[in-house]
Amino acid sequence: MLMYRMEVCTPYFDPEYENLNDKIFGPRVSVDNESCEKCTVVKVDSINKQGLLLKVVQVLTDMDLFITKSYISSDARWFMDVFHVKDKLGNKVTNGKVIKYVQQAISERRELQNSEEAEYCSDDDSGIESSSERTAIEMIGVNRPGLFSEISAALAEQRCNVIEAHAWSHNAFLACIACISDESTSTCIDDPQRLSAIEDHLSNILGPSFGGDDSGRSARTCFLGCDNWTSHAERRLHQLMLANQDFDGPQGPLNMSSWTMNVDNYEEGRRTVVSIDRCKEKGYTVVNVECLDRPKLMFDTVCTLTDMQYVVFHANITSHGPFAHQEYFIRRKDGRLLDTELEIQRVSKCLEAAIERRVCEGIRLELDLQNNVRVLPYVTQTLREHGLTVAQADIAAHGEKTKNVFFIQDISGKEIDMGMVESMKKELEPLSIQVENAMLPQKFNSMERDRFSFVSLLRTQLERFSHNFISI
Repeated sequence: MLMYRMEVCTPYFDPEYENLNDKIFGPRVSVDNESCEKCTVVKVDSINKQGLLLKVVQVLTDMDLFITKSYISSDARWFMDVFHVKDKLGNKVTNGKVIKYVQQAISERRELQNSEEAEYCSDDDSGIESSSERTAIEMIGVNRPGLFSEISAALAEQRCNVIEAHAWSHNAFLACIACISDESTSTCIDDPQRLSAIEDHLSNILGPSFGGDDSGRSARTCFLGCDNWTSHAERRLHQLMLANQDFDGPQGPLNMSSWTMNVDNYEEGRRTVVSIDRCKEKGYTVVNVECLDRPKLMFDTVCTLTDMQYVVFHANITSHGPFAHQEYFIRRKDGRLLDTELEIQRVSKCLEAAIERRVCEGIRLELDLQNNVRVLPYVTQTLREHGLTVAQADIAAHGEKTKNVFFIQDISGKEIDMGMVESMKKELEPLSIQVENAMLPQKFNSMERDRFSFVSLLRTQLERFSHNFISI
């Protein structure tokens, strides 16, 4: 008997087939410096993908570009966005490296990894060995006077050098993300036992966490890539605050007199107004946000909507003078509208909190310090001894020095005595300290707000109408 061996043939599938749509319809980015007299116009045209809007906004934010106006349309599986941007000096974007980086980062081109534009996310100036990962610590706890000083001292006790750190305080919570290295070797800390000891020490200082991690720990170590570390850290700060429900105020033990004072100041200086309407005819929930304009405003809003599992289908962002108006047409990720008053109130509170977390009133201090593990605790302890507390901090290493920007407030909640600041400066000599009053303008009254709302709405509709005739 003859036996025939039959071979079964299976069709061949190119592994790149799944990415075919991206290759054909992937993001096309154009940067136009001709059509607008005062701004650079960035246009993005692509098949729609989840999270693409946040990615585009994050890339622009990473390059310190200020979004003054934007039109978003991502319905019918297509994504067409226009952004009017300026650099941090308020001028058009003319730096060729920045323009090329924006185009490549949004388009996800692989050659970005080996191009000279990759210098924007390199570690060469950080004082640590070049590495694809950093040791980061995420922390959150109920705020109290001097808490940031205690965190700085605790990290020094654990022989951790702070390479970069960002800290926000809002509604009685303080959240902080710090990139650390070993004091003696200046390398990434990866020993599990040591990392666990650092977490335990910081968690004892911060107290229990009220959200996010099921373990209830308020400090957690992780490893992050070097690319766009700052924007990742800022998004994590938003997520930590959101998970701990900072938009509802404190949920743990707190000095009630100081909390009442903070709430009063918050209400008196309130500058953010969020209104939400149902548009069932069009199938969207419409979110309108009016507030003082500032850098990274759109990033904070889009980041929060994304993390709350909402999808932005259309949006109009405009600015006029010191004010900004944002209009978002959203649905839940499952396609449904916001259908309860409780959900509407929650979204409104969360957006207000997201916008106001980054804004801090007080005295702004800028210091260039030696990259030494003992210097930061010494400075923050000196502030504390003079009745001052750190409400917000941004720290970044550049070679052998770190640039430290602190927003400080009086521990009692009163206006800061500038005589006390001068006394503090003398004690910290010979350190060079730049002092700037960062108090924000008073809230605009209802007449100003109504006038701004009407004018911005009219301008938005006219610009949207005229924009329909501009080819993307």
